[in-house]
Amino acid sequence: MKSIVLLGSTGSIGVNTLLVAKRFGIEIEVLVCGRNIALLNEQIALYHPKKVVIARQEDVAEVKHADVSWGEEAILEAIEGAKSELVVNALVGFLGLRPTLQALTCKKKVALANKESLVACGAFIDTSNIQPIDSEHFGLWYLLQDKSPIQKMIITASGGAFRDWDINKLQHATLADTQKHPNWSMGQKITIDSATMVNKMFELLEARWLFGEGEYDAIIETQSLIHALIDFKDGSTTAHFAHASMQLPIAFALDAKMEENILGHVDLLSVGSLEFRAIETQRYPVWEIKNDLLGNPELGVVINAANEAAIEKFIAKECGFMDISRYIIEAYNHFQSKPKNIEDIFALDTEVRAFVHR
Repeated sequence: MKSIVLLGSTGSIGVNTLLVAKRFGIEIEVLVCGRNIALLNEQIALYHPKKVVIARQEDVAEVKHADVSWGEEAILEAIEGAKSELVVNALVGFLGLRPTLQALTCKKKVALANKESLVACGAFIDTSNIQPIDSEHFGLWYLLQDKSPIQKMIITASGGAFRDWDINKLQHATLADTQKHPNWSMGQKITIDSATMVNKMFELLEARWLFGEGEYDAIIETQSLIHALIDFKDGSTTAHFAHASMQLPIAFALDAKMEENILGHVDLLSVGSLEFRAIETQRYPVWEIKNDLLGNPELGVVINAANEAAIEKFIAKECGFMDISRYIIEAYNHFQSKPKNIEDIFALDTEVRAFVHR
Protein backbone atom coordinates (compact mmCIF):
# COMPACT_ATOMS: atom_id res chain seq x y z
CA MET A 1 0.00 0.00 0.00
CA LYS A 2 1.21 3.51 -0.82
CA SER A 3 2.48 5.55 2.14
CA ILE A 4 3.77 9.06 2.79
CA VAL A 5 5.92 11.07 5.15
CA LEU A 6 4.02 14.15 6.34
CA LEU A 7 5.96 17.15 7.68
CA GLY A 8 3.77 19.71 9.45
CA SER A 9 0.80 17.48 10.21
CA THR A 10 -1.08 19.84 12.52
CA GLY A 11 -1.19 22.88 10.21
CA SER A 12 -3.95 23.49 7.68
CA ILE A 13 -2.06 21.78 4.83
CA GLY A 14 -1.20 18.82 7.05
CA VAL A 15 -4.76 18.38 8.28
CA ASN A 16 -6.10 18.46 4.72
CA THR A 17 -3.38 16.07 3.54
CA LEU A 18 -4.48 13.52 6.15
CA LEU A 19 -8.10 13.82 5.03
CA VAL A 20 -7.16 13.23 1.39
CA ALA A 21 -4.78 10.38 2.30
CA LYS A 22 -7.57 8.64 4.22
CA ARG A 23 -9.91 9.04 1.26
CA PHE A 24 -7.33 7.48 -1.09
CA GLY A 25 -6.34 4.69 1.31
CA ILE A 26 -2.78 5.98 1.72
CA GLU A 27 -0.90 5.03 4.89
CA ILE A 28 1.02 7.54 7.01
CA GLU A 29 4.53 6.27 7.72
CA VAL A 30 5.88 9.34 9.54
CA LEU A 31 4.12 12.29 11.18
CA VAL A 32 6.13 15.42 11.99
CA CYS A 33 4.69 18.35 13.93
CA GLY A 34 5.71 21.29 16.10
CA ARG A 35 4.04 22.02 19.42
CA ASN A 36 0.36 21.12 18.95
CA ILE A 37 0.65 17.85 20.83
CA ALA A 38 -3.08 17.57 21.56
CA LEU A 39 -3.97 17.53 17.86
CA LEU A 40 -0.98 15.29 17.11
CA ASN A 41 -2.28 12.69 19.58
CA GLU A 42 -5.67 12.77 17.86
CA GLN A 43 -3.93 12.21 14.51
CA ILE A 44 -1.89 9.32 15.93
CA ALA A 45 -5.10 7.61 17.11
CA LEU A 46 -6.76 8.07 13.70
CA TYR A 47 -3.90 7.41 11.27
CA HIS A 48 -1.51 5.08 13.17
CA PRO A 49 1.85 6.38 11.91
CA LYS A 50 4.88 4.14 12.35
CA LYS A 51 7.04 7.02 13.58
CA VAL A 52 6.49 10.49 15.06
CA VAL A 53 8.88 13.44 15.24
CA ILE A 54 8.18 16.63 17.21
CA ALA A 55 9.98 19.94 17.72
CA ARG A 56 10.91 19.89 21.43
CA GLN A 57 12.40 17.25 23.71
CA GLU A 58 10.30 18.42 26.67
CA ASP A 59 7.10 17.41 24.85
CA VAL A 60 8.11 13.80 24.11
CA ALA A 61 6.46 12.39 27.24
CA GLU A 62 3.11 13.89 26.19
CA VAL A 63 3.05 12.09 22.82
CA LYS A 64 1.01 8.89 22.79
CA HIS A 65 3.26 6.83 20.54
CA ALA A 66 5.97 4.21 21.08
CA ASP A 67 8.45 5.69 18.58
CA VAL A 68 8.90 9.43 19.16
CA SER A 69 11.97 11.56 18.47
CA TRP A 70 12.56 15.30 18.39
CA GLY A 71 14.47 18.04 16.61
CA GLU A 72 15.71 18.84 13.11
CA GLU A 73 18.21 15.98 12.88
CA ALA A 74 15.45 13.53 13.79
CA ILE A 75 13.34 14.84 10.91
CA LEU A 76 16.21 14.33 8.48
CA GLU A 77 16.85 10.82 9.81
CA ALA A 78 13.16 9.93 9.56
CA ILE A 79 13.09 11.02 5.90
CA GLU A 80 16.22 9.02 5.11
CA GLY A 81 14.94 5.91 6.87
CA ALA A 82 11.41 6.00 5.48
CA LYS A 83 10.29 3.53 2.81
CA SER A 84 7.73 6.04 1.49
CA GLU A 85 8.54 7.51 -1.90
CA LEU A 86 6.59 10.74 -1.25
CA VAL A 87 7.35 13.43 1.35
CA VAL A 88 4.72 16.12 1.90
CA ASN A 89 6.57 19.18 3.24
CA ALA A 90 4.07 21.51 4.90
CA LEU A 91 6.52 22.98 7.41
CA VAL A 92 6.47 26.76 7.82
CA GLY A 93 9.53 28.91 7.35
CA PHE A 94 13.22 28.43 6.56
CA LEU A 95 13.37 25.34 8.77
CA GLY A 96 11.59 23.49 5.96
CA LEU A 97 14.59 23.81 3.62
CA ARG A 98 16.84 21.06 4.99
CA PRO A 99 14.02 18.46 4.92
CA THR A 100 13.33 19.33 1.26
CA LEU A 101 17.01 18.90 0.41
CA GLN A 102 17.16 15.64 2.37
CA ALA A 103 14.12 14.18 0.62
CA LEU A 104 15.48 15.04 -2.82
CA THR A 105 18.91 13.61 -1.90
CA CYS A 106 17.12 10.39 -0.94
CA LYS A 107 15.48 10.32 -4.40
CA LYS A 108 12.00 10.88 -2.99
CA LYS A 109 9.27 12.94 -4.59
CA VAL A 110 8.39 16.10 -2.64
CA ALA A 111 4.87 17.49 -2.49
CA LEU A 112 5.94 21.01 -1.56
CA ALA A 113 3.90 23.51 0.41
CA ASN A 114 6.94 24.99 2.17
CA LYS A 115 7.46 28.20 0.19
CA GLU A 116 10.81 29.02 1.70
CA SER A 117 12.58 25.99 0.18
CA LEU A 118 12.38 27.41 -3.35
CA VAL A 119 12.37 31.08 -2.33
CA ALA A 120 15.68 30.75 -0.49
CA CYS A 121 17.36 27.92 -2.38
CA GLY A 122 15.66 27.53 -5.76
CA ALA A 123 18.93 27.99 -7.64
CA PHE A 124 20.29 24.78 -6.09
CA ILE A 125 17.17 22.57 -6.17
CA ASP A 126 16.22 20.20 -8.98
CA THR A 127 12.48 20.84 -9.31
CA SER A 128 11.85 17.82 -11.55
CA ASN A 129 10.93 15.75 -8.49
CA ILE A 130 8.78 18.45 -6.86
CA GLN A 131 4.99 18.68 -7.09
CA PRO A 132 3.72 22.08 -5.89
CA ILE A 133 0.64 22.03 -3.66
CA ASP A 134 0.05 25.75 -3.36
CA SER A 135 -3.25 26.60 -5.03
CA GLU A 136 -1.60 29.17 -7.33
CA HIS A 137 1.17 26.89 -8.60
CA PHE A 138 -1.24 24.00 -8.93
CA GLY A 139 -3.42 26.29 -11.04
CA LEU A 140 -0.49 27.17 -13.32
CA TRP A 141 0.52 23.50 -13.58
CA TYR A 142 -3.06 22.52 -14.38
CA LEU A 143 -3.35 25.13 -17.12
CA LEU A 144 0.06 24.22 -18.53
CA GLN A 145 -1.26 20.84 -19.66
CA ASP A 146 -2.18 22.85 -22.77
CA LYS A 147 1.19 23.23 -24.50
CA SER A 148 0.39 26.35 -26.54
CA PRO A 149 3.14 29.04 -26.64
CA ILE A 150 2.99 31.14 -23.46
CA GLN A 151 3.44 34.87 -23.07
CA LYS A 152 2.81 35.43 -19.35
CA MET A 153 1.80 33.50 -16.22
CA ILE A 154 -0.32 35.31 -13.63
CA ILE A 155 -1.32 34.33 -10.11
CA THR A 156 -3.93 35.99 -7.96
CA ALA A 157 -3.90 37.45 -4.46
CA SER A 158 -6.77 38.06 -2.08
CA GLY A 159 -5.23 41.36 -0.97
CA GLY A 160 -4.92 40.18 2.62
CA ALA A 161 -6.42 41.55 5.79
CA PHE A 162 -5.74 45.20 4.93
CA ARG A 163 -6.79 45.48 1.30
CA ASP A 164 -9.69 47.79 2.26
CA TRP A 165 -8.04 49.66 5.15
CA ASP A 166 -7.25 53.35 5.15
CA ILE A 167 -3.56 53.38 4.13
CA ASN A 168 -2.79 55.99 6.81
CA LYS A 169 -3.81 53.47 9.52
CA LEU A 170 -1.65 50.57 8.35
CA GLN A 171 1.43 51.44 10.43
CA HIS A 172 -0.67 51.03 13.58
CA ALA A 173 -2.16 47.66 12.64
CA THR A 174 -1.81 45.00 15.34
CA LEU A 175 -0.96 41.32 15.16
CA ALA A 176 -4.62 40.51 15.80
CA ASP A 177 -5.61 42.75 12.86
CA THR A 178 -3.29 40.84 10.50
CA GLN A 179 -5.07 37.57 11.27
CA LYS A 180 -8.46 38.67 9.91
CA HIS A 181 -8.00 37.26 6.42
CA PRO A 182 -11.04 37.81 4.19
CA ASN A 183 -11.05 34.44 2.41
CA TRP A 184 -8.67 31.84 3.84
CA SER A 185 -8.05 30.27 7.25
CA MET A 186 -4.26 29.96 7.59
CA GLY A 187 -1.48 30.03 10.15
CA GLN A 188 -0.17 33.19 11.82
CA LYS A 189 2.93 33.79 9.69
CA ILE A 190 1.38 33.17 6.29
CA THR A 191 -1.57 35.41 7.18
CA ILE A 192 0.88 38.22 8.00
CA ASP A 193 2.69 37.47 4.73
CA SER A 194 -0.62 37.79 2.91
CA ALA A 195 -1.24 41.19 4.46
CA THR A 196 2.19 42.50 3.41
CA MET A 197 1.99 40.75 -0.02
CA VAL A 198 5.26 38.97 0.76
CA ASN A 199 3.37 35.71 0.34
CA LYS A 200 2.66 36.57 -3.29
CA MET A 201 6.29 37.61 -3.88
CA PHE A 202 7.32 34.20 -2.60
CA GLU A 203 4.84 32.48 -4.90
CA LEU A 204 6.15 34.37 -7.93
CA LEU A 205 9.67 33.26 -7.04
CA GLU A 206 8.48 29.68 -6.61
CA ALA A 207 6.77 29.83 -10.00
CA ARG A 208 10.01 31.08 -11.55
CA TRP A 209 11.92 28.08 -10.19
CA LEU A 210 9.14 25.59 -10.93
CA PHE A 211 8.31 26.66 -14.48
CA GLY A 212 11.49 28.38 -15.69
CA GLU A 213 12.36 31.84 -16.95
CA GLY A 214 9.49 33.93 -18.29
CA GLU A 215 7.13 36.75 -17.44
CA TYR A 216 5.32 36.41 -14.10
CA ASP A 217 2.91 38.74 -12.35
CA ALA A 218 0.11 38.81 -9.79
CA ILE A 219 -3.19 40.64 -9.40
CA ILE A 220 -5.80 40.82 -6.67
CA GLU A 221 -9.01 38.82 -7.16
CA THR A 222 -11.06 39.53 -4.06
CA GLN A 223 -13.03 36.27 -3.77
CA SER A 224 -10.12 33.84 -4.23
CA LEU A 225 -12.00 31.85 -6.86
CA ILE A 226 -9.44 32.32 -9.65
CA HIS A 227 -6.03 31.06 -8.57
CA ALA A 228 -3.99 31.36 -11.75
CA LEU A 229 -4.19 32.66 -15.31
CA ILE A 230 -2.03 32.14 -18.38
CA ASP A 231 -1.77 34.60 -21.26
CA PHE A 232 -0.93 32.74 -24.47
CA LYS A 233 0.90 34.33 -27.38
CA ASP A 234 -2.12 33.89 -29.65
CA GLY A 235 -4.04 36.44 -27.55
CA SER A 236 -6.14 34.03 -25.52
CA THR A 237 -6.14 33.74 -21.71
CA THR A 238 -7.13 30.75 -19.58
CA ALA A 239 -8.02 30.85 -15.89
CA HIS A 240 -8.17 28.18 -13.20
CA PHE A 241 -11.35 28.49 -11.13
CA ALA A 242 -11.83 26.52 -7.91
CA HIS A 243 -13.19 27.09 -4.43
CA ALA A 244 -10.65 28.08 -1.77
CA SER A 245 -9.56 24.62 -0.60
CA MET A 246 -6.12 23.03 -0.54
CA GLN A 247 -7.56 19.53 -0.93
CA LEU A 248 -7.54 19.72 -4.73
CA PRO A 249 -3.78 20.36 -5.19
CA ILE A 250 -3.04 17.91 -2.37
CA ALA A 251 -5.10 15.22 -4.11
CA PHE A 252 -3.09 15.56 -7.33
CA ALA A 253 0.17 15.47 -5.35
CA LEU A 254 -0.85 12.23 -3.64
CA ASP A 255 -2.27 10.61 -6.77
CA ALA A 256 -1.02 11.79 -10.18
CA LYS A 257 -3.87 9.94 -11.91
CA MET A 258 -6.52 11.47 -9.66
CA GLU A 259 -9.93 11.54 -11.37
CA GLU A 260 -12.30 11.83 -8.40
CA ASN A 261 -14.48 14.82 -7.64
CA ILE A 262 -12.77 16.67 -4.78
CA LEU A 263 -14.66 19.99 -4.69
CA GLY A 264 -17.99 21.31 -5.79
CA HIS A 265 -17.77 23.41 -8.94
CA VAL A 266 -17.84 27.20 -8.80
CA ASP A 267 -21.37 28.33 -9.67
CA LEU A 268 -20.72 31.45 -11.75
CA LEU A 269 -24.38 32.45 -11.67
CA SER A 270 -24.27 32.52 -7.88
CA VAL A 271 -20.97 34.39 -7.93
CA GLY A 272 -22.47 37.01 -10.24
CA SER A 273 -19.34 39.10 -10.69
CA LEU A 274 -15.65 39.15 -9.90
CA GLU A 275 -13.50 42.09 -8.80
CA PHE A 276 -9.88 42.55 -9.82
CA ARG A 277 -7.41 45.11 -8.45
CA ALA A 278 -3.81 46.05 -9.09
CA ILE A 279 -1.22 45.42 -6.35
CA GLU A 280 -0.16 48.98 -5.49
CA THR A 281 3.10 49.84 -3.75
CA GLN A 282 1.47 52.45 -1.51
CA ARG A 283 -0.47 49.70 0.26
CA TYR A 284 2.07 46.92 -0.34
CA PRO A 285 5.53 48.63 -0.34
CA VAL A 286 7.46 45.38 -0.79
CA TRP A 287 6.02 45.15 -4.32
CA GLU A 288 8.48 47.83 -5.46
CA ILE A 289 11.31 45.26 -5.55
CA LYS A 290 9.22 42.58 -7.30
CA ASN A 291 10.61 43.00 -10.81
CA ASP A 292 14.21 43.32 -9.65
CA LEU A 293 13.84 40.21 -7.48
CA LEU A 294 12.38 38.16 -10.33
CA GLY A 295 15.40 39.22 -12.38
CA ASN A 296 17.69 38.09 -9.54
CA PRO A 297 15.81 35.13 -8.01
CA GLU A 298 18.95 33.83 -6.28
CA LEU A 299 18.44 36.64 -3.74
CA GLY A 300 15.22 35.10 -2.47
CA VAL A 301 17.12 33.94 0.62
CA VAL A 302 17.59 37.62 1.55
CA ILE A 303 13.91 38.56 1.49
CA ASN A 304 12.95 35.35 3.26
CA ALA A 305 15.38 35.86 6.14
CA ALA A 306 14.55 39.56 6.42
CA ASN A 307 10.84 38.78 6.42
CA GLU A 308 11.07 36.15 9.15
CA ALA A 309 13.24 38.41 11.31
CA ALA A 310 10.94 41.42 10.76
CA ILE A 311 7.86 39.38 11.67
CA GLU A 312 9.59 38.35 14.91
CA LYS A 313 10.09 42.05 15.71
CA PHE A 314 6.48 42.85 14.81
CA ILE A 315 5.10 40.06 17.01
CA ALA A 316 7.33 41.28 19.84
CA LYS A 317 5.90 44.80 19.30
CA GLU A 318 9.36 46.13 18.43
CA CYS A 319 8.17 47.63 15.14
CA GLY A 320 5.01 48.61 13.31
CA PHE A 321 3.28 46.62 10.58
CA MET A 322 4.60 48.73 7.68
CA ASP A 323 8.13 48.37 9.06
CA ILE A 324 8.11 44.72 7.96
CA SER A 325 8.29 45.79 4.31
CA ARG A 326 10.85 48.50 5.15
CA TYR A 327 13.19 45.96 6.77
CA ILE A 328 12.84 43.63 3.76
CA ILE A 329 13.62 46.39 1.25
CA GLU A 330 16.59 47.63 3.30
CA ALA A 331 18.03 44.12 3.53
CA TYR A 332 17.46 43.45 -0.16
CA ASN A 333 19.28 46.65 -1.13
CA HIS A 334 22.13 45.88 1.28
CA PHE A 335 22.78 42.24 0.35
CA GLN A 336 23.34 42.00 -3.39
CA SER A 337 25.94 39.22 -3.60
CA LYS A 338 24.35 36.03 -4.90
CA PRO A 339 25.03 32.77 -3.04
CA LYS A 340 27.25 30.36 -4.95
CA ASN A 341 26.28 27.13 -3.16
CA ILE A 342 23.95 25.72 -0.50
CA GLU A 343 26.43 26.55 2.29
CA ASP A 344 26.24 30.21 1.22
CA ILE A 345 22.44 30.06 1.57
CA PHE A 346 22.61 29.18 5.26
CA ALA A 347 25.42 31.66 5.95
CA LEU A 348 23.57 34.49 4.21
CA ASP A 349 20.36 33.63 6.05
CA THR A 350 22.16 34.11 9.39
CA GLU A 351 23.77 37.34 8.26
CA VAL A 352 20.51 38.89 7.04
CA ARG A 353 18.68 38.02 10.27
CA ALA A 354 21.43 39.72 12.26
CA PHE A 355 21.15 42.78 10.00
CA VAL A 356 17.42 43.13 10.67
CA HIS A 357 17.80 42.58 14.43
CA ARG A 358 20.72 45.01 14.74
